[in-house]
Amino acid sequence: MDMIWQYQFRVILLGDSTVGKSSLLKRFTDGVFSDAADPTVGVDFYARTLELEPGLKIKLQLWDTAGQERFRSITTSYYRNSVGGLLVFDLTVRKTFEHVRDWHQEVTEHVLPHHMVFILIGHKSDLAKERKVSREEAERLAAALGIRYVETSAKCNTNVDRAFEVLTRDIYEMMKRGEITPCDGWDGVKSGLNAKALYPASDQRAQERKSVSSHLL
Repeated sequence: MDMIWQYQFRVILLGDSTVGKSSLLKRFTDGVFSDAADPTVGVDFYARTLELEPGLKIKLQLWDTAGQERFRSITTSYYRNSVGGLLVFDLTVRKTFEHVRDWHQEVTEHVLPHHMVFILIGHKSDLAKERKVSREEAERLAAALGIRYVETSAKCNTNVDRAFEVLTRDIYEMMKRGEITPCDGWDGVKSGLNAKALYPASDQRAQERKSVSSHLL
């Protein structure tokens, strides 16, 4: 029986209000862009499946958080159960870039003992003439935080898929190294019905035990 997906990663978008988190998600999941985006109230949910390589399908459960302070008590409850985080700032509004470290620190404090993989997103790259943060400065911040940096535009559909694919692959690679593992009581990573993609040795041992049992019977 073919799998719909082998693994599910829960990913959360973080950043100040109006940086364009909802626009990024709608472009990525629905392929559409709208200039008239209503502010997110609390948390919104999206989903899309990526095929990282032939036969390896990852379902992304995507959570769009409100950037306003008054919703912070709601959104913090979603941090702990996420394995990936997109730290989004608006390239045309410098204060949103200056708040990135605050978002990173807040989330890091709430996810323990689990691990979250981050990527830094400079959004609205199409507004080049209004830019207030240089690529070099953003790359320095990403390096300081030990994460990757990608510039995107939901309006022009620039690097939107790439941003999510880079984060998804980083999470998957950490799983292969054993640095992230699915576990009961944590929704960050969920396994499908067949986990051969990452645990072939365990699957082989199970088949050997089944074979031995059959002979004994």
